[in-house]
Amino acid sequence: MDALKVVNYVISVIFILCYSYQFLYILVPVFKKARPHRRGREHRYAVLISARNERAVIGNLLDSISRQSYDGSLVTTFVVADNCTDDTASIAREHGAVVFERFDTSRIGKGYALAFLMERIDELYPQHPFEGYFVFDADNVLEESYIEEMDRTFSDGYEVVTSYRNSKNYGDNWISAGYALWFLRESQFLNRCRMRLGTSAAVSGTGFLFSRRAIDECGGWHFFLLTEDIEFTIECVTRGWKIGYCEKAVLYDEQPTRFIQSWHQRLRWSRGYIQVFGKYGGKLIRGVFRGSFACYDMSMAIMPAAILSFAGLGANLAAIVLSIASGHGLDTVLSSLGSLLVNSCLTVLVIGTVTTVTEWRHIYAPAWKKVLYNFTFPLFMLTYIPISFAALFTRRVGWKHIEHTRSATVADIRAAQKAKIA
Repeated sequence: MDALKVVNYVISVIFILCYSYQFLYILVPVFKKARPHRRGREHRYAVLISARNERAVIGNLLDSISRQSYDGSLVTTFVVADNCTDDTASIAREHGAVVFERFDTSRIGKGYALAFLMERIDELYPQHPFEGYFVFDADNVLEESYIEEMDRTFSDGYEVVTSYRNSKNYGDNWISAGYALWFLRESQFLNRCRMRLGTSAAVSGTGFLFSRRAIDECGGWHFFLLTEDIEFTIECVTRGWKIGYCEKAVLYDEQPTRFIQSWHQRLRWSRGYIQVFGKYGGKLIRGVFRGSFACYDMSMAIMPAAILSFAGLGANLAAIVLSIASGHGLDTVLSSLGSLLVNSCLTVLVIGTVTTVTEWRHIYAPAWKKVLYNFTFPLFMLTYIPISFAALFTRRVGWKHIEHTRSATVADIRAAQKAKIA
């Protein structure tokens, strides 16, 4: 069993070597202040929303767009009602959006819906009047200054900009809180630090902006893997572009509360990371050897953690089987496995605690829930281990619709912090 201890030790060392820089990120905002924006000009924007049976929530998103402090005459909102069986399309029209309906059960996914929507927009506006395109999910709602703040960063010369991702329903349960903490950490302790260090941020599913020039140089929107956001991010990074981050542009989205929904979604993400690495791994590795820190950073974001987790789990399961087969006790094996799990949980707990403390006033839930769900965060992250394992062997992974029911304005979300029950 000494060999197992060595394997677990080696995995821990590799993990530290791969990801220690992300712990150093925590200190970056202390020593590196944000650069002031250059004086820019207002741009004309298109808003892209892919919606599938989102009648309960899409109205609030569209209302939050119409209430933006940015000049509304420069913003046109487009919705693709994607394989809808409800009245999402009519609700979107009632709230002022230009709506296209798509019915295609063979090409399912947000990437295909966005491609369809952009093709319809180009047909409607052949002169290409929009300088930038926002992408939102139908369950999002925006702070009133969102587009204005994003425009400032866009005017600094970034072809792609992402934003601060907060949650509508942090206080629902340990699952929604786990998601929310992860996205808050990604916003403030990854993307914000990347921005201040002058490297590239990463797009995270929703709440981002890209330029017309960027999409033209990519040959149109052709990102159809299971994680189209990560695919788009890696495409930008391997082209040498820096994705900007706007920490003052805040949106809220609804997180799953049921474990089976979370399992399917994160299985798709994990499988999507494998797809992206398979497609771009060579370019990323070449970028690393050319001295691109962004390529290294994104390589770490999409692959090694899953591999290391799988290796650790595999080694420990193999040791258990061998111990049983040889008639030896399991004390040493279980002790080694326990130490690995405890160390992993403590690491995640530190990450969650730092995020909870620093983002405390931005987490809209009662104080006791903020504390409680900080301690359940390691459990949420540990569930990624079987999910990552399943992703390696499950070939038929696809998009599964997640029902959104939390109809809330920004004022409603903030009120949850004062409520006795969120």
